[in-house]
Amino acid sequence: MNINNDKTKYKFLEDVAIADIAFEAYGKNLNELFENAALAIFELSAELETIDAVKKEEFELENEKLDNLLYDFLSEILFLKDSKYMVFKHVHATIKENKKYKLKAVLEGDKINPEVQHLENDIKAVTMHMFEVKKEKNQWKATVVVDI
Repeated sequence: MNINNDKTKYKFLEDVAIADIAFEAYGKNLNELFENAALAIFELSAELETIDAVKKEEFELENEKLDNLLYDFLSEILFLKDSKYMVFKHVHATIKENKKYKLKAVLEGDKINPEVQHLENDIKAVTMHMFEVKKEKNQWKATVVVDI
């Protein structure tokens, strides 16, 4: 898969860890990077076409460091999955920088229902192993490893 292709949103990294799944997410800007990282989490959790976007979850986060903000964002998605028993298929993220990075996120999905949705991996946590956010040429890239 060509990582310089604008249509590339994320790719899964095989053979990085046994009880973990690794992926890279890409974006032309920070909003797109965060949205694509969330989409990778969503796809790892369930087949997106089996989820109806009938419920919304909104939250705000802030952090002085961009990589910590992404970590917190993905961890919040997993917290909502576990605490509200939900899976998601759509995300809208807006990041603003003014001394700190501030994120507003809206997730759309539904309550977990194995009779309707095809569930995949039950992600336990985002790990710090290999976790990285950086700008490469004209795009942003994040490397994420999740514990399953």
